[in-house]
Amino acid sequence: MTDAAASKASPSRPARVGESGLPIKPVYGPDDLAGWTPASQLGEPGSYPYTRGVYPTMYTGRPWTMRQYAGFGTAAESNRRYHQLIEAGTAGLSVAFDLPTQMGYDSDAPIAHGEVGKVGVAIDSIDDMRLLFDGIPLDQVSTSMTINAPAAVLLLLYQLVGEEHGVDPARLSGTIQNDVLKEYIARGTYIYPPKASLRLVSDIFAYCQAELARFNTISISGYHMAEAGATPAQEIAFTLADGIEYVQAAIDAGLDVDEFAPRLSFFFVARTTLLEEVAKFRAARRIWAQVMRDRFGARNPKSQMLRFHTQTAGVQLTAQQPEVNLVRVAVQGLAAVLGGTQSLHTNAYDEAIALPSEKAARLALRTQQVLAYETDVTATVDPFAGSYAVESMTDAVEEAARSLMETVEDLGGAVAAIEKGYQKAEIEQAAYQISRDIDGGERVVVGVNRYVVPDDERYEPLRVDPTIEEAQRARLARLRADRDDDEVQGCLAELRSAASGSDNVLYPMKRALAARATVGEVCDALREVWGVYTPADAI
Repeated sequence: MTDAAASKASPSRPARVGESGLPIKPVYGPDDLAGWTPASQLGEPGSYPYTRGVYPTMYTGRPWTMRQYAGFGTAAESNRRYHQLIEAGTAGLSVAFDLPTQMGYDSDAPIAHGEVGKVGVAIDSIDDMRLLFDGIPLDQVSTSMTINAPAAVLLLLYQLVGEEHGVDPARLSGTIQNDVLKEYIARGTYIYPPKASLRLVSDIFAYCQAELARFNTISISGYHMAEAGATPAQEIAFTLADGIEYVQAAIDAGLDVDEFAPRLSFFFVARTTLLEEVAKFRAARRIWAQVMRDRFGARNPKSQMLRFHTQTAGVQLTAQQPEVNLVRVAVQGLAAVLGGTQSLHTNAYDEAIALPSEKAARLALRTQQVLAYETDVTATVDPFAGSYAVESMTDAVEEAARSLMETVEDLGGAVAAIEKGYQKAEIEQAAYQISRDIDGGERVVVGVNRYVVPDDERYEPLRVDPTIEEAQRARLARLRADRDDDEVQGCLAELRSAASGSDNVLYPMKRALAARATVGEVCDALREVWGVYTPADAI
């Protein structure tokens, strides 16, 4: 071997840089963990600092909750898909809403034209929610709803339907995303200014504590930041900074940390870079446990646990050679499991092209089932514990994330940093670098910039019926003609009054929805009081 070749192969020379820009060494050994103490940095599974997982037995007793994200077109169409998923063995539903619903607009609003039912299901009123969950045993399934600014509205509609099914609200379980801060950073489906949004989040915390004790009140999300280009370190840093902001807002509203914090949950991505993703999840748990214990004085162990849902990385799926996405999703799912997720959604291989077909959705679920029942990764807790490589990478990701969190704190906290554009600018810079690396061939994407097939096989995507918008408009017209409009207007007036003061807005909101007020009418009532946020409002 030549001197140059020997130098190139030397273990002391980094051969690769990870997603967070941190070096990955060809070989790790004892020297990389000098001064490292398992007792303080690892602990036992289910114990502080939860590096090894939030539960002592993790998957050795039962696997994670297997969710599949679904929802498209009409409520009736989505309901059929939910029944198919339940029959295929899924234990949790995950609802995708269309853009008008996510933005708090009815299907017949002019701004909704062309978007009704396109990227999720259209929900305008309690009538649609009844159809969506028709025949679904709501006391036996856990339902996650990807909804943010109008989260309270959809949660209350779910509760109302559950009550109509005869289910005690205390037995309803699931999660609402309800994380509007990340919308200002990376996604854009916000409605109200940040201060009003935090007020609404705190009201939801208090309401669920009293009425829906098994519901996770928020899913603080790094997934969408990662989809926008955030590195693993940025993903957990900005997500945990948002979590700190929510916790502080709830405490400022008079809530006790150990009463609401056990229902907080998180939502992260799983990329194909398996080792760094495992390190990311472990670092996130350790940081959050320390923040909750030392900064907020949480004493309930459940308040210190970072429980999270994971979705495989949609941004890494390719339209070229879509079947290769099956391999990507399997690796990403494995990373989530080895990282200790509490629930998992695996993307369908065709999602880079269109909404997933029935077969593709079933294959995505089967991927999880193979991981759970045909591998041995569920036989032992945190199999990477003590690994020279993974423990070193966990420490490195933690250090990088804490540095970013300190910058957010120096700027005045998550909201102040959002208003200064800090997180958004950092993520955009990371996304730009990824794009350059792909274009330059430094980052290999199989089927895109290497191992390309000249003519991909023709793929027929799932298509949404273009008449859905017309049908939804007709349903709204019938609803408005049939309901007691005086009752609706009276309930909306009560809602505006509560929003103008300090009363919890969810109680009058529930009465309005039960009277068949629409999603758009309820959100408009709050818009009248709280206003709307635009990027121009940022400093």
